[in-house]
Amino acid sequence: MSAFKLAGGKPSSPSSPIPTIVNQAASAMAINLLILAGTIEATLLAKEISDVGVNAVLSYAGRVERVKPQPLPKRIGGFGGVEGLCKYLEASAISHVIDATHPFAIKMSRNAVDACAHLKVPLLALSRPPWVAQKADLWKEVDSIAAAVGLLEMPMRRVMLALGRMHLSEFCAQPQHNYLLRLVDPPAFEISLPYFESIISRGPFTKEGDIALLQKYKIDLLVSKNSGGSGARSKIDAARYLGLPVIMINRPNLNRERKEVQSVSRALNWLFHGDKNLGV
Repeated sequence: MSAFKLAGGKPSSPSSPIPTIVNQAASAMAINLLILAGTIEATLLAKEISDVGVNAVLSYAGRVERVKPQPLPKRIGGFGGVEGLCKYLEASAISHVIDATHPFAIKMSRNAVDACAHLKVPLLALSRPPWVAQKADLWKEVDSIAAAVGLLEMPMRRVMLALGRMHLSEFCAQPQHNYLLRLVDPPAFEISLPYFESIISRGPFTKEGDIALLQKYKIDLLVSKNSGGSGARSKIDAARYLGLPVIMINRPNLNRERKEVQSVSRALNWLFHGDKNLGV
C-alpha cells in the first residue's frame, strides 16, 4: 500500500495524527494534477497518485503507439506549444504540473517551464539521474545525434542503435554499417537504412538478456542516449561486460530553471507539502 494512502478509522489514542490525515485529505481534494508522462517514473507516480485519490491526468506525446494501462485518465498528443499548453492548463483548471517526461523530451520540458511560469502554476520535474561511466566502460561521449553519426565514419561495423525510432534517418549518412534496431512499436514509416534488422520489444530488459542479444547479432558498437534510470540500463551493463565501445549521447541542456527531484516519494512530498520538503 502507498505510504501516502489516506488512512481511516478511529484513533487508537489521543496522540494519533488525525490533523495530518485530515489536512492531507483536504490537500488531495484541492489538487488537480497534470503529469507529463512517458517514463517508468511517471507510471510509478500515477499509481501512488491513484492510491491517494488525487484528481490527475497523464499526458503522452503520442510517440509510442502501445501505451501501458494506467490507473489514471490519459490524454495523447501535443498541446500546440507554450500557448496551447497555457490554454489547456486554464481550461482544465490544473493546479500543479509534474514533468516526468523522458530526459530527451526537451521541447516539452521547456514549454512546461514557460507555460507554468506564465500562469504561476507550480511545476516540478521528476527526473532520472543520468548514468555515469564506470571504470570498465568504453564510452565516447557526444552532445548530439549528429556528433554520434560523425563518429561512425569508419569501416563497416555491426551497430546497435538504442535511440528509439525518431532519429533513425540521420544514420543514413553512414550507410556502410549493419544496424540493429530495438523498437517499442513497428515504425510508421519505411526505414531507409540500407542494412538493418529490427526487433519489436518492450522492456524492462535484463543484463543477461542483453548480453545474449549483443552476442547473437555480433554487435561491435552501441549507440545510446544517456536516458538514465534502471529500466534501460541493461544494454549499458551488457556492453561493459562484453568490453564493447559505446557512443553515449549526453542530455540536452534545458536552458531553464526549475525545481527537480529524483524520486516519487519526494515528488509526493512536494505535491502535498510544497517546496519546504524538496530538501528532505
